[in-house]
Amino acid sequence: MSQILRYGMVGGGIDSLIGDVHRKAAAFEGKAKIVAGCFSRHYDKTMSLGKKIGINPKRLYKNYHEMVLKEKDREDKIDFVSIVTPNSTHFEIAKDFLDKNFHVICDKPFTVKSKEALLLNDLALKKNLLNCVTYTYSGYPMVKQAKEIIRSGEIGKIRMVMAEYLQEWLAMPVEKKGNKQAGWRLDPVYSGDANCIADIGSHIENTVSYITGLKIESLCANLDHFVEGRVLDDNAEVLVKYVGGAKGIYWCTQVAIGYNNQLKIRILGEKGSLSWEQENPNLLKLGIYGKPVQILSRGRDFMFPMALKVSHLPGGHPEGFLEAFANIYNNFSDTLIVEKNKKEEQRERIVDFPTFHDGLKGVEFVQHCVISSKKGAKWIKIH
Repeated sequence: MSQILRYGMVGGGIDSLIGDVHRKAAAFEGKAKIVAGCFSRHYDKTMSLGKKIGINPKRLYKNYHEMVLKEKDREDKIDFVSIVTPNSTHFEIAKDFLDKNFHVICDKPFTVKSKEALLLNDLALKKNLLNCVTYTYSGYPMVKQAKEIIRSGEIGKIRMVMAEYLQEWLAMPVEKKGNKQAGWRLDPVYSGDANCIADIGSHIENTVSYITGLKIESLCANLDHFVEGRVLDDNAEVLVKYVGGAKGIYWCTQVAIGYNNQLKIRILGEKGSLSWEQENPNLLKLGIYGKPVQILSRGRDFMFPMALKVSHLPGGHPEGFLEAFANIYNNFSDTLIVEKNKKEEQRERIVDFPTFHDGLKGVEFVQHCVISSKKGAKWIKIH
């Protein structure tokens, strides 16, 4: 597994927070190196960032079309592309790279329309191309531990899921004061029909789905825009019914003053419960009926192989957001390296990262929430 993959990036310019996170995550395990990019619509900014991170100027492109066409003909072409542009551009960029047989990693939400997500998912499957949507929280070791605990049957059949994601960064009209992140996220041209439910509500949907394996049967959503003048939501409440009878309550908001990035997942089963918080990610609370509540600590207590594989440091040394992001890139890279080497004994894909299929489910979730809210919080059937 000593092979180093080559990758390119579209978006993630010099002022981009998430672009820098993706680059650091990809480099974390030393399995992927960025060698090409189109980081901005402004070529001088692409050149500036490319020079800063040591990319050959000949592989810095004016637009993603040029990047696709020139990279596909290179002997040392990129192995995959990472797309970190605003939501509304994901579809056209991903399709262009898939059409030319490149593997694709895309930031979330995957697309702004479910028909676009479905088309990309089908195209990747048809071409047998590896694909990933970077839902960060599936990369945390204790999230994987929770998944395995549920799979083992320890807490029994799930009855209830309660999940919340609280932020404060849009509590004031910062989009009117030059905040670029707020500006494009709250603009339907770039974000589609939703903001809060797409930006962080989609993380709830994916994290719950990853841990529990539950499928949403129907939902009832209410999307709010508390700050005057906003077209898109900054708060959302969603009631959920799952296939099999379990129920769920989701709440996400970006106007909760006093809260930074509080994602909390609580899962209640017939025999026990689990609770995990993103701001304290190295701990997992486990309750089993008739026994004392346990606080499981990453790196100290027993961990299933899936969780142990992505745990880097001994207990007491906190691992957080960047490590979780890196785990997604690392698992993707491991799978791609195996496929490139065509090792017969390992031909079956071991995929422990979010795929286009997960991205499709996320887009469908967001769209159903928007529809439900527009109909006065009406229950909408999904499956």
